[in-house]
Amino acid sequence: MRLVTRGDLDGLTAAVLISEMEPVDKLLLVHPQDITDRKVSIGSDDILANLPYDPRCGMWFDHHAHTVMPEGSFKGSYKVAPSVARVIYDYYAAPKLQQFSRLVAETDRFDSAKLDRTDVEDPSNEILLGFLIDPRTGIKGEFKEFFASLVQRLRERPVAQVLQDPDIIEKTTLLKEDDQRFREFLLANSTVHGNVVVTDYRPVTNAPAGNRFLIYTTFPQCNVSLRIQWGPEKKFVALNIGHSIFDRSCHTNVGELCRNYGGGGHPGAGGCILRATSAELAIKVIIRKLQQDE
Repeated sequence: MRLVTRGDLDGLTAAVLISEMEPVDKLLLVHPQDITDRKVSIGSDDILANLPYDPRCGMWFDHHAHTVMPEGSFKGSYKVAPSVARVIYDYYAAPKLQQFSRLVAETDRFDSAKLDRTDVEDPSNEILLGFLIDPRTGIKGEFKEFFASLVQRLRERPVAQVLQDPDIIEKTTLLKEDDQRFREFLLANSTVHGNVVVTDYRPVTNAPAGNRFLIYTTFPQCNVSLRIQWGPEKKFVALNIGHSIFDRSCHTNVGELCRNYGGGGHPGAGGCILRATSAELAIKVIIRKLQQDE
């Protein structure tokens, strides 16, 4: 069977659990939109995890609150949960999966961003592993091969041991160096507007990548962030907005706010694209609405 999932910690833990319970011999990492747009050929031997439902699949697992549910019955499980790993773990309820209970619990924390400052500034164990494979951290290399190797390693050894492998140590060193450069970038390219921290990527070429939650430890006085960057060929401006994971006092429904500009998202995070010619006015209005916390 082939497992089709996302290339993040939740997808990794899902792959470990399912590989223990099903005869998985192939792994495919895809973006959710590729499933929605039917860009990926799916068949009855495919297991989908952490992705939209496709009626052609053999099994399906998901945990997102706004999932479009299939009509009729399906094999697998769906419920709103902190992670798809939790859905899979509960579905099988198998004694052989109990060895992964900590991995599942920490995946819950990582996927639902229930992290503390230490998790962000000095991550360790499962949380560190989550950042190492987070595509937004900028770690380069043969990701699909690395991901597949992690599935096998985690089936054989505890996370603490896997993190001592030479290639993991090397990636951890690079991650810490990247995070330091990213923190310096945030300080140089962000402005504070009351409770809103705005980071403008547009004046910078080849901006560094890093831990996406560092914005909230770098500017702890803010409860919401706004990132501004150019789209391809500078034809439009892309905005990403997110509630702080430490100060959860922001009440603005970000997804609804972004839908007013043709985008979307969830209450705590979302994005939209703006015409370059009218972006500045829209950005001012969005910042004002975030300040008003409506």
